[in-house]
Amino acid sequence: MSKQDIRGILGKFGLEAENPGTYSARSGWLDDPKGRWLESYSPATGELLGKVRVTTPEQYETVIEEARALAKEWRRIPAPERGQAVRLMGEVLRERKSDLGDLVALENGKIKQEGDGEVQEMIDIADFALGQSRMLYGMQTHSERPQHRLFEQWHPLGVVGIITAFNFPVAVWSWNAFNSAVCGNTNVWKPSPKTPLISVAVQKLCNDTLEKHGFPAIFTMFTDDNNKQAEKFVADKRIDLLSFTGSSEVAKKVAPTVASRLGKYLIEAGGNNAIIVDETANLDMAIPAIAFGAVGTAGQRCTTTRRVIAHESVVDGLTEKLVNAYKTVRIGDPLDEKTLMGPLIDKTAVRNYEQAIKEIKKNPKAEIVYGGNPIEGNYVEPTIVRAQNDLDIVQRETFAPILYIMSYKTLEEAVEMQNAVPQGLSSAIFTDRLQHSEYYLSHDGSDCGISNVNIGTSGAEIGGAFGGEKETGGGRESGSDAWKQYMRRQTNTINWGTDLPLAQGIKFDLG
Repeated sequence: MSKQDIRGILGKFGLEAENPGTYSARSGWLDDPKGRWLESYSPATGELLGKVRVTTPEQYETVIEEARALAKEWRRIPAPERGQAVRLMGEVLRERKSDLGDLVALENGKIKQEGDGEVQEMIDIADFALGQSRMLYGMQTHSERPQHRLFEQWHPLGVVGIITAFNFPVAVWSWNAFNSAVCGNTNVWKPSPKTPLISVAVQKLCNDTLEKHGFPAIFTMFTDDNNKQAEKFVADKRIDLLSFTGSSEVAKKVAPTVASRLGKYLIEAGGNNAIIVDETANLDMAIPAIAFGAVGTAGQRCTTTRRVIAHESVVDGLTEKLVNAYKTVRIGDPLDEKTLMGPLIDKTAVRNYEQAIKEIKKNPKAEIVYGGNPIEGNYVEPTIVRAQNDLDIVQRETFAPILYIMSYKTLEEAVEMQNAVPQGLSSAIFTDRLQHSEYYLSHDGSDCGISNVNIGTSGAEIGGAFGGEKETGGGRESGSDAWKQYMRRQTNTINWGTDLPLAQGIKFDLG
């Protein structure tokens, strides 16, 4: 891609060679000529795309304080009207979907179709949040005392902090921010330093749209390049909920830090996702599901398919079909519509891939049956490995397109293998046997937050709550009743009589 093409994509969002990376509710875009630059490079070509100014400590304080001040005003706006603000986000995203998909592919490296799909997720959650703005339901129950009314209601939290990862640089932000906004909160975003330009572009789109229609700037952001400001953010008592998306290793530091201040947190961390393929499975469905799950976003999704647990009667044939499918995967420019797999995000990701391959080759219990080589730049071969589930390398999440295949004899054994990893995000079974699917979804089955039948582990719809168990963190984002995490629950009892009966029949006679 030429520099002119790059400038053309960036120019559609008002992005220049150098851009401010801090947006505050009252003060707008903040810039300090003395501040450091965060450089963004194309994962596909290594070209410098642009620079974003890193937020200074003083700017960080401005962002947080102004977000807190605005939160007191935003919560007074009726929820349906807050929903209309988010509806406007969805409209502008519809208009700019292809352009924004281009920018995601350019800076993140995922293929154009996936970039467009990520923007579609933002549109979908805007639609969902609009409807949710009229359904922030409380609950009423019966009091044990006469002439008393007992009910629950939900109130805004205040300021929601959002930390996102590079692999979904904008969709996961919207899952949190749009739901949080209709719940009455202002939002402070700390995007990944690996995808700063797309973050600035989305922030520009959102706040330009809000301002145009007379709404306040409820979406704010700051940029960090060395985690100093991020660490302050996590520990900041002024953040009423901290939503973190990233690795399990970092999540284990985030959770105790927030907990130490008795703060609320929502964590969506790593996955080590498996697909079970039983002896009745339709392989014409299973093969493309496995391939997309393992190769999509170059294996850099938290829902990436990392393990296939196949019945011993089908494992050899399944492996052969997967190898043939992998041979058709077109690797290259993520903006080329024929490409099925783009690059890894950076050289560090390539080194992690290479280290995993070295470990696999040293282990007599593992065999590479396809791939296993870096190509050039940040590109690598998607890799298939026959291995055992208990190997250390299989138990860990390598954020790269490496798929491990293993066999089983009984369904109970397969489920036990699937669950025998530290993570618990997404899972699936391919089967044409009703009893197998029902067992898999029962309390004796998958221990993951997401469990599917005859579809893969990757590509969740926004209508369901997204998240997982164990080292995945336990949080839930996106649909269902995930909105409740962005509000505080309040129990209310109203005595509308003239007597004062106590609960539990207690007598307290003052004589």
